[in-house]
Amino acid sequence: MARVFVYGTLKKGQPNYKHMISPSKGLAKFQGRGRTAEKYPVVITGKYNIPYMLNLPGKGYQIDGDIYTVDDQMLQFLDEFEGYPEMYQRTLMRIEVVEWEGKGGAGQDVVECFVYYKETYPPEWVSLPYHQGYDSQGKHGLRYVLPEHRD
Repeated sequence: MARVFVYGTLKKGQPNYKHMISPSKGLAKFQGRGRTAEKYPVVITGKYNIPYMLNLPGKGYQIDGDIYTVDDQMLQFLDEFEGYPEMYQRTLMRIEVVEWEGKGGAGQDVVECFVYYKETYPPEWVSLPYHQGYDSQGKHGLRYVLPEHRD
């Protein structure tokens, strides 16, 4: 089992959350809510309005998201879904626990989780607005386009 931190379309209530609870993809058990221990910029860009965490530690915000434990099958699905290693890269990051599922406040302060992020990106992405938490219906007005609706 591995821990994964999701900050975008795979979070609870977001367009691709259905994959996190699909037994055919593997096992993903929601553990709680967290945020990155370091600040990072999350930008929404491209014709499909995809959220990306850029590898610029110290810029932006501590990013809010969900913590899961996943089995090997789900991790493999997530690698394919996220286009790892070409579209996104995956690394271990320190995540501060905000709330453990069923336990209220944080028990263990910091855990290591796999996170999908962008190592390389067009330089103009650094000038885009940064987001602390992603919501596909957020005030940003950039509606995410599901993979099955892309041309």
